Amino acid sequence: MAADPMAEAAHAVLALGSNLGDRWALLRAAVRQLDELLGVRACSSVYETDPVGGPEQDDYLNAVVLTAPAPPRELLAAVRAVEERARRTRTVRWGPRTLDVDVIALGTLHSDDPEIIIPHPRAHLRAFVCVPWLDVDPEATLPDHGRVADLVARMASAGELAGLRRASGRLGPDPSGPDPSGTARTSTSAGELGAGGASA
Repeated sequence: MAADPMAEAAHAVLALGSNLGDRWALLRAAVRQLDELLGVRACSSVYETDPVGGPEQDDYLNAVVLTAPAPPRELLAAVRAVEERARRTRTVRWGPRTLDVDVIALGTLHSDDPEIIIPHPRAHLRAFVCVPWLDVDPEATLPDHGRVADLVARMASAGELAGLRRASGRLGPDPSGPDPSGTARTSTSAGELGAGGASA
């Protein structure tokens, strides 16, 4: 009998980004809400990143969180609820946004559901996803693309990390606390992944 990739998933990988309004407050609220809805297990450092594609816009703050595994549709419902609370609007493709939350991976699971494609089809091209993901899971593997560490090494060799800047501060239930080596462990979307920092 073939193994169930959903049952074997250790966690779900979500990418967060914001470039409108109080970016830090929006990301911190998103982490708190995701913790309530799914259970956040780890949160990366925050990176400020140049926009990729789309109209001219401000820089993004990006991070990756690991949550408890859940079925794709449950993940999608959670990330949409969090985006809705941040008053996310979708008027311009890859345009600026208060909050973007993308489901990147769920173990080895593949989903061809047009509402939530897993793994995210552009994650392997996005430094603002792969670098923070490596913060929280040095052994991470992106299905169909291999080790995330190897993806980041290739990006570095190609000069693709130049627009990525690690920010001071942290996310999580206690943002005033120290940032332990860039990884803040917390309690207990198919996105567009295109418009630069915020979307994978």
